[in-house]
Amino acid sequence: MKSWFSYPTHPQPSPEPGTLSVGQLQIRVATPDDLISIAQIVAESFHSQEGLWGWAFPLFRVGIYEDIKHRLQFPSPHHVCLVAVDAATKDHPIMGTIEMSVRLSDSWASVNHGFPYLSNLAVHPSYRRLGIASSLLIRCEQISQVWGFQDLYLDVLENNHQARQLYFKLAYRVYKVESPWNALFLNRSRQILLHKNI
Repeated sequence: MKSWFSYPTHPQPSPEPGTLSVGQLQIRVATPDDLISIAQIVAESFHSQEGLWGWAFPLFRVGIYEDIKHRLQFPSPHHVCLVAVDAATKDHPIMGTIEMSVRLSDSWASVNHGFPYLSNLAVHPSYRRLGIASSLLIRCEQISQVWGFQDLYLDVLENNHQARQLYFKLAYRVYKVESPWNALFLNRSRQILLHKNI
């Protein structure tokens, strides 16, 4: 098992854009052996290793590791953590990940019934712009339908234009926007709750 200290930031050389074929991309349910790679990828996607808060990156990564570990150790029938792996290479490196669970309610979004919610969508920097995020989102749609749902929800930050563009391309639409006062008080971009009918 890998340790935190032996895990390289970029374990594989960057592939040429557009070289990943459908046959090389495999999406499967995450296992405990995947946790270190998942935590690294999610941490890199949501937290900077540079600047004033760079020192806290290892703490964020450990927090993410422990959160996902807990969810994998105590599985719910309506929770799944998926990973996209490169099946063409010997060690099958993890290229991206996503989680989906059923939330019973969400007070700020005024959703008062059980609904599938997506979180922690992240792609390793070496594998971005190859359609991995789209493939993970589409797989979640399929699982959601198996669970008996026709709707999906996720949050995105207002200033995350690249992610918003991806979601809009896949037919997600704005369901609710966080109050500007909350964002101003917390000194961050507003959260936007997106919805897709599948």
